[in-house]
Amino acid sequence: MKIIVFGATGNTGKRVMVQGITMGHEMTAFVRNSEKLYDQLGEQSAQQVKVIVDDMMDPVSVREALANQDAAIIAAGHAGQGEEFVRIVDNIISQCEVQPSFSGRVWVMGGAGLLNIPYTDHIGNNLPGFPPEYKNHNRNFERLQRTELDWSMMCPGTMIDSIELPDSAHLHVTTEILPVPMPETIKESSEAEIAGHLFSRFHELNVAYDDVVMCMLDHLGLGGSFTRKRVGLAYQSHIAVS
Repeated sequence: MKIIVFGATGNTGKRVMVQGITMGHEMTAFVRNSEKLYDQLGEQSAQQVKVIVDDMMDPVSVREALANQDAAIIAAGHAGQGEEFVRIVDNIISQCEVQPSFSGRVWVMGGAGLLNIPYTDHIGNNLPGFPPEYKNHNRNFERLQRTELDWSMMCPGTMIDSIELPDSAHLHVTTEILPVPMPETIKESSEAEIAGHLFSRFHELNVAYDDVVMCMLDHLGLGGSFTRKRVGLAYQSHIAVS
C-alpha cells in the first residue's frame, strides 16, 4: 500500500516509517526536517522513502501530497500545542476530503482519555483533574465525526519504548471503551471518584510504541473492523483479544 505519514520524525511517526518499510509498503514522509528523518531511518531505509518537506498547515501542499495515497497516518503534533494541534489535524482531514485520488483511509492519534468508561456515560478527558489540554483530542474526535472519511482514532495510554511482559500476556484491543476491566459499581461513583479510580490505574494502560504502530498498520484497509471507531490497547493475561 501507499501510506503517507504526517509527523514522520516524532516518536510514533518514525516507528510507523520503520515498520511500514519492513512490511513492504510504499512510504511517504511529510516532515519539516528531512535531515532528522534521514538520521532516524539510516541511509538504506531512507532510500526507500519518498520525502516531502513542507508545512502541514499549507492546504495546497498537503492536498498534493495526498494524491494517490491509500492511507494517511496523522502522527503530527500533540495536545499540549493547543489550537495549533487542532488546526493541523483539521487541515489534513480537510485535504483528505477534497483530494479525489486519496482512498479515504485515515488513522489519527488520540489518547485513552477519549475512550468510554464502562458502566458510565463519561470519558476521562471530561472528568475533574484531567489536564485541560487533553480536550484538544476531543475536538479532533468531533472533527472526525463530521467527515465521511474511513477513519480510526488510536487511543493509547502512555506509550513507552518497550515493556517486559509475562508469557501469558497478550495485547487486548477494544473499540470505543477502555481496554481494562472496571467494576460495575463504578456507575454509582461521583465524577471525582471515577477520576481517582482511573488515576490509580493508569499504569495498566502503558503500551509499547511498536504495538500501537503495528495495530494501525495491520488495519489499513477500507471498511475494516475499526472503521469510524476509537481504538484502545492494553496488555492482559485473562481476557481474550476482541
